[in-house]
Amino acid sequence: MTETPHPEYDKHADTLHRALTAITERGYWSAYPESPSPRVYGETAAADGKAAFEAYLNGDFPLDQPGTGDRVATEASPFGLELNVRYPHPGADELVAAATAALPAWRDAGPQARAGVCLEILDRLHRHVFELANAVQFTSGQAFVMAFQAGGAHALDRALEAVAYAYAEMTRHPGTAGWEKPAGKGDPLRMTKTFHVVPRGVALVVGCNTFPTWNSYPGLFASLVTGNPVVVKPHPRAVLPLAITVKYAREVLAEAGFDPNLVLLAPEAPGEKLASTLALHPAVKIVDFTGSTEYGDWLEANARQATVYTEKAGLNTVVIDSTDDFAGMCRNLGFTLTLYSGQMCTTSQNILVPAGGIDTDQGHKSFDEVAAGIAAAVGKLTADPARGVELTGAIVNDGVLERLDEVTKVGAAVLESRTVEHPAFPGAVVRTPTIVQLAAADTATYGREWFGPISFVIATDSTAHSLELLRATVGESGALTAAVYSTDPAVLDAAEAAAIDVGVHLSCNLTGGVFVNQSAAFSDFHGSGANAAANAALTDGAYVANRFRIVQSRRPA
Repeated sequence: MTETPHPEYDKHADTLHRALTAITERGYWSAYPESPSPRVYGETAAADGKAAFEAYLNGDFPLDQPGTGDRVATEASPFGLELNVRYPHPGADELVAAATAALPAWRDAGPQARAGVCLEILDRLHRHVFELANAVQFTSGQAFVMAFQAGGAHALDRALEAVAYAYAEMTRHPGTAGWEKPAGKGDPLRMTKTFHVVPRGVALVVGCNTFPTWNSYPGLFASLVTGNPVVVKPHPRAVLPLAITVKYAREVLAEAGFDPNLVLLAPEAPGEKLASTLALHPAVKIVDFTGSTEYGDWLEANARQATVYTEKAGLNTVVIDSTDDFAGMCRNLGFTLTLYSGQMCTTSQNILVPAGGIDTDQGHKSFDEVAAGIAAAVGKLTADPARGVELTGAIVNDGVLERLDEVTKVGAAVLESRTVEHPAFPGAVVRTPTIVQLAAADTATYGREWFGPISFVIATDSTAHSLELLRATVGESGALTAAVYSTDPAVLDAAEAAAIDVGVHLSCNLTGGVFVNQSAAFSDFHGSGANAAANAALTDGAYVANRFRIVQSRRPA
């Protein structure tokens, strides 16, 4: 059986093939420019995108999916902007029934057609990237440039990466094969065999508040391109970015001749627990989730009819042994802790430093001097409110504020958090990072995640002790990132061995423009699936291959 080429596949074949090359080479490549410059996107793109975003406010979101009678509005912007977007509120059974009905034709279209349509959706979203970026900014609290990059261009790259991996896995086997086995003096046994890529069923994507697109797109497009209709359940405080995504996905699907109910939006009313209802629905066979460890564990334990992919919390850790660029190390860590007020799943929390200090290019630095150097770098980045807020963004929810209050009762503050008035948005909730000094014995404090602009500089007996603590804390609670600073190759090797043992990605001696809490599509894996912080990696073969099965039929030739 030979697939009939689809116009959208022909249109985007070059992009797909370049992405397939990128995932094997693992070098730098990006399909979507990350600079919001008018030289890249045109003189009117930014204004047009902002106007499109503002047109959604204080109105009914335009979405022609089943169950549009009842409406819900649950978002509250961290920047203080009144959103009041009202979304259709269908029931779980209605959503699943519509998705299920859309599956057969999408399955039968084949990998090429599905890949082509998915790339056309990404192209459509890219054309509306400023609209998307504004929606991400005002629901997540990210500053605009970060929202454009992480919520727009980089999210699209991660989606394309998932499509490439999925396409590679789906086409690993031929569609048909001739089979011939010798049978002694008689005629050979001959069979014609056909191999069908069969989706698992309805997929559910449960979005998060902080990175509504970046964390949702890999699962959404990995499921869709492998033939599974997708129900998108946004976080109640970050609906608009995924509503826009669903809107354009449905437009492309309909234009390509497919049922738009292959992608559906599932906003929830306060206290409804729609994610749990959908996750346990017998027809839901795939669940993607980013968020708390507690709920991720619940999904893994209870959504037994589905394959569940989770990214949860962890203890991202830095081991400082020595450095030949003390100023660069402090600047790099300062930026890491300041970016988006530490509200990233990859931001470092625990910084392990020998109590006796470290050797540097500036001479020996005491423990206190190391802590003070990092604190000074954060302070410099946040001293000017107009510049600082373009890094910190705004605080995403009250839980972060509660932790900022709670942490004042533990340890000794090396740097205290400050309230900052946003020069452009008076209603924005802005807090600068805090850094707290702890002893190695304070595991009850640093042994749990403090999501937000909170980090600890922890005095250890030695670098060997620091590595022991990394193994113990990450081994128990997981982590998405780890970093080490050392001029000693033996220490770097020991840190890498520890990272391999506990399944965490390691960055060494970052002092320039690469930061531990950033990852590049097509080159860096996000999460490893090898520790408690995540049971999957974005993106590898394991992330996509279990979203479909190969079902064969055979007939005598």
